[in-house]
Amino acid sequence: MKDTVEDRAIELGEYIVENKATVRAAAKKFGISKSTVHMDVAQRLQKISPGLYSEVREVLDVNKAQRHIRGGLATREKYRGGNET
Repeated sequence: MKDTVEDRAIELGEYIVENKATVRAAAKKFGISKSTVHMDVAQRLQKISPGLYSEVREVLDVNKAQRHIRGGLATREKYRGGNET
């Protein structure tokens, strides 16, 4: 992890764009909270690097649109796994 919050915001933004990662996945990868990731990429990054911010915003918008699908699949797998013998 980088020394300054600005460097961290850029590193998080690049990770999210390169891996099409969710906020939760980025938080887990860097060992920080989801709130910190969101603050860095949604507020700080907009001021530091508007171009990268736009790319991150696109990825996060897609993730947001798909989250109900991922949640439904996770629930289905949870209950499938418990019923099989």
